[in-house]
Amino acid sequence: MTAFRKLLVIILPLMVWSTNAFGSGGIVVIKIDGAINPAVAEFVTNEIRSANMSLEELIVIQMDTPGGLDTAMREIIKAIQSSKIPVASFVSPGGSRAASAGTFIAIASHIAAMEPGTNIGAAHPVNLMGGGAGKVMEEKVVNDASAYIRSLAEQRGRNAHWAELSVRKSVSVSAEEAKRLNIIDFVVANLDSLVLALDKREVKLGKSIVVLNTTDKNIVFKEMNRRQRLLDIISSPNIAYILMMLGLVGLYLELSNPGLILPGVIGSISLILALYAMQTLPINYAGLLLIILGVVLFIAEVNVMSYGLLSISGAISIFLGSIMLIDSDDPAMQISKMILYPTLGMTFLL
Repeated sequence: MTAFRKLLVIILPLMVWSTNAFGSGGIVVIKIDGAINPAVAEFVTNEIRSANMSLEELIVIQMDTPGGLDTAMREIIKAIQSSKIPVASFVSPGGSRAASAGTFIAIASHIAAMEPGTNIGAAHPVNLMGGGAGKVMEEKVVNDASAYIRSLAEQRGRNAHWAELSVRKSVSVSAEEAKRLNIIDFVVANLDSLVLALDKREVKLGKSIVVLNTTDKNIVFKEMNRRQRLLDIISSPNIAYILMMLGLVGLYLELSNPGLILPGVIGSISLILALYAMQTLPINYAGLLLIILGVVLFIAEVNVMSYGLLSISGAISIFLGSIMLIDSDDPAMQISKMILYPTLGMTFLL
């Protein structure tokens, strides 16, 4: 029995080592469905590192995104560029898009593919500084983004001129047009078709060439953990707005009725979560200040006899601030009217 235990002590580490050394050689699929924010960046970069450690055959980033935060996008691109395993971006399913930050990620990938009925482009930087950013600052941001996407396109042998136009002119093209313009490598019907198309394909990784063997490989779909999923959800413009209004209402109830405690606690937590979400959104700070002013006017109404004038002014201020809050022409980055008006109505009723 003692000899058997000693044998296990020797064999088990060797089994673990062999698993890590040779890896499963499978295909890892990482899904991005929605805006690219810090939670998504953490999820994607962690999965890329994990796939590299286990020596998988291929990493596929399957995405449908309107764009997102520049810092989160660059974090993902750095992970792609440092990967020792080929990374393929796949805009899928049909009707999806790789807009803004998604365009950068697709161009930066070793392989870029799209499903019919998808589109790519419109990569003009979103104004994350709100309405107060000057023309000179905006020009600097555009020039920086243009140089960045051109360098990525040149590195992968893609159409650098179109890539720059997608930033400066917000041009966008269909999957078929993207293939014709040498923006992507493949137009395929689905993930299985992509896997088949990539078999025996040579991919340049740094100074070396890797030949992919994707036939009969196990496909593993990765998902966010609970923490990442929660942070991703609250980064939605609609959820962020609801959290902000809930937080302000909670603080209003606490300040106008000292000692309630619960509204103040809930309000504080909601505001902190809303502030986290707002770092990923193109917030117009003039709108945000109007909302805060409106809440201040409501609180003042409790202590000052104004015959409703302060309350009316506060309601107008909150309404205008809510409309101005998101500074973006992209519908995916705006607050839905189905959320905006009911939330305002509930706020005024309280």
